[in-house]
Amino acid sequence: MPEGPSVRKFQLLTSPFVGQVVAKVGGSSRKININDLNALRLQDSQVHGKNLYLAFAAAEDPSGPTAEETGLQREAVSGASSPAQGGQEQVCAPHPQEEKPQELQHSRSEVPDAAEGPGNWLRVHFGLYGSIRANEFSRASKANKRGDWKDPVPRLVLHFESGGFLAFYNCRMLWCSSPRADPASDILSVEFNRGQALDALRAPHPICYTLLDQRYFSGLGNIIKNEILYLAKIHPLTQGSLLAPSDLEGLLDCALQFSSDWLQSKLHGKQLHTQIYQKEQCPLGHAVMKGTFGHPGGFKRLTWWCPQCQPVMVSGDGDPSPVT
Repeated sequence: MPEGPSVRKFQLLTSPFVGQVVAKVGGSSRKININDLNALRLQDSQVHGKNLYLAFAAAEDPSGPTAEETGLQREAVSGASSPAQGGQEQVCAPHPQEEKPQELQHSRSEVPDAAEGPGNWLRVHFGLYGSIRANEFSRASKANKRGDWKDPVPRLVLHFESGGFLAFYNCRMLWCSSPRADPASDILSVEFNRGQALDALRAPHPICYTLLDQRYFSGLGNIIKNEILYLAKIHPLTQGSLLAPSDLEGLLDCALQFSSDWLQSKLHGKQLHTQIYQKEQCPLGHAVMKGTFGHPGGFKRLTWWCPQCQPVMVSGDGDPSPVT
């Protein structure tokens, strides 16, 4: 599914439509009544982690957010191109936007909650291959399993009075009273709390579990997880409590740098390649292993690692971190 950098780009596509009135709606969504959006004004657009939030109000409603209010709200999510990093510079290569069908499952903290009742904010959470198109529709790039060349059907299309439109694909939409945001956990926010993140990484749990915990690393997904663990030369099942402070600092530096670089590559239309994600060999030519890891009884995620570049960490009593 789209990770933080991708959703940030989606938000930029919606920004030019802020202040405009919806003239016509379309789409296949059954989660919301799309006709409720007719004649509403798009008041604001924000992104928090992997969720996009759109504020709507009646076109003549003066109670919607003012320009000053929306400006203050955006301060918490601004600075995507310069997140708090610190430490040594890491060179990280961005990667593809999509994941394999086996990775449809979300981590426990990634799944949007149930509907929160009426509100003027529409929360958009993107699924596998989810996206937004501005002033264009997605077209089929290949035939489906039945051999048909059918274009994807958007979940929602918002046509604005200006003549432009936004098309939303493969996403879940729910109304809520306000954005559920914690800039301190957003890896692309200038307010990202480095100390809180390091405390989480020190926990006696496999490091690959902790990195996907959206309470501390909002916007960090499976692609980023795989790439930064390889760049930091850390085995995915290493217990965080076994890692030296310098290793944890380096891993966090790479997470922030990689996420920022990926966002910048998207904004400039550049396609960069992964080093370990979905690869059979690492850049040094070693065979890559693949496994499915996750909390016992919870969701599992595909993980790629190089046994030679990312050796198993041995604890003080001589026992290696368990591989389950």
